[in-house]
Order: sequence, then C-alpha cells, then structure tokens
Amino acid sequence: MTIALLRLDGSGLEQHLEPLTSLLVESVAQGASISFISPFSQQDAWQFWLENVKPDVESGGRALFAALLDGNLLGTVQLITRMPPNQPHRCEVAKMIVHPGARRCGLGRAMMHHIMQYAREQGKTLMTLDTRTGAAGEALYRSVGFKVAGMTPGFALDTDGKSTHSTTWMYCTL
Repeated sequence: MTIALLRLDGSGLEQHLEPLTSLLVESVAQGASISFISPFSQQDAWQFWLENVKPDVESGGRALFAALLDGNLLGTVQLITRMPPNQPHRCEVAKMIVHPGARRCGLGRAMMHHIMQYAREQGKTLMTLDTRTGAAGEALYRSVGFKVAGMTPGFALDTDGKSTHSTTWMYCTL
C-alpha cells in the first residue's frame, strides 16, 4: 500500500471535490463526529467544501490536505492557521477524516505527522484539537504526542441529532 499526502489549494479542492464529497457524506452516515447531522446530502457536502473551506484555503487561513491510498483519496485533514492576534503561535486541527473502509491502514497517523511538520514549518509551536471522547481518534492523537487538556460533557449532538456526547480537548507542543 502506498500513501501519498497532498496539500490542496482552491483549484486542487475543486479537482478532488467528488472524492472529498463522498468521503464526507460516507463519514457522517457512519456517525463521525465532525459537526454535521444526518441526513447529510451530497449537496450539503459540496456547500461545505466550496462555501466554507475553499475561501479560507484561498485566503491562507486554513491548509487542506488529502491522503491518497494507492491513488484513491480516502482521507483529509485541515489545519486552521489564522488565529486571533494573541495566538499567532497556535494552529488547530479540524475535520480529520479517514474513510471507514480505510481505517487502521496508517492514513490518520501519516496525516498527523504531515500536518505537525507543516505547522512547524509555518512557525507554529502549539497545536490544538477536540475529538469525541473515547473515539479511536483520541488514541491516535495521544500516540503522536497530544496531551489531554480537559473534557466537556454533552458538548455536541450525535449525527442522529438526538443524543449528545462528550468532547476531549487536546494539545501538542511542537
């Protein structure tokens, strides 16, 4: 298996819009806690990528990465780099997504190592994120050096829109 990691600019996002959309829709359908509620349509995903992510990528406030496994886009992660004036040293991991059928293949770990190096190159010294408490991502983040800062009970709705789950806040000094 070959893993390739790409940084996507606005045109790269458009070029990979179909697999990014499929990845997002499938992940929400499988219950991923990434800010969306089911049903989540292809149109909802297009709107997210083109209206929310693309402008921020093009303005330099966010870096978008894609992970390809044997040439297929099966993972993505974003790094929010535009922070308030008193936090220029910090960046935030967002929308870390690995296709349900490609989990445990090293994509998540490869993406985390890649964005951590990218953040260092951008002069960042602190990386933060939040993740569903107890989810597989929490163990991954710990394994690459993140520490738990705290936990908020009942932080977000599950994708069914009915029940809530806790969120764990994590950080890593780069």
